[in-house]
Amino acid sequence: MQCQICKKEQATIHLTEINDGVRNEVHVCENCAVDQGITVKSQMPINELLSSLLSSQPSDDEMLAASGQELACPDCGFTLDKFRKEAVLGCPNDYEIFSKALMPLIKKAHEGKSLHCGKVPSRAPKTVKKQVEISALQQQLNEAVKKEDYEKAAMLRDKINQKNEKNSK
Repeated sequence: MQCQICKKEQATIHLTEINDGVRNEVHVCENCAVDQGITVKSQMPINELLSSLLSSQPSDDEMLAASGQELACPDCGFTLDKFRKEAVLGCPNDYEIFSKALMPLIKKAHEGKSLHCGKVPSRAPKTVKKQVEISALQQQLNEAVKKEDYEKAAMLRDKINQKNEKNSK
């Protein structure tokens, strides 16, 4: 693909931005990216990423079971010590067994979120996109009520009602 700015070089940097559901893609070469002030954060190798996440992991004392012994998965025998060394889990059951130790890592990796919301395909019908949008607003509303931020909750409720009215028309 050719650079959209100079139209000479091969585009090696591909930026995708989504604002209000509108997707905008820009494809530029490295020289034009530098000229435009676009900084490119190179991909971090997975082992570096996991190491940085593990550095913020709770202490050994915090990860010990109530009995004073280190937790081990009853299905695969995996331990947190092994997780620290290998940065992978042994089986799906490990997520539940080690949830207390893993949750801070998961939240740090996903900007404070621990629940996967998924994505909406760009070719999905508008009704599906609106339903997902309303669902996200409903989730924010529930969180605002939980935090007793009633002003924000009222604003979100009104947004949800507006969107529901538009859908019914």
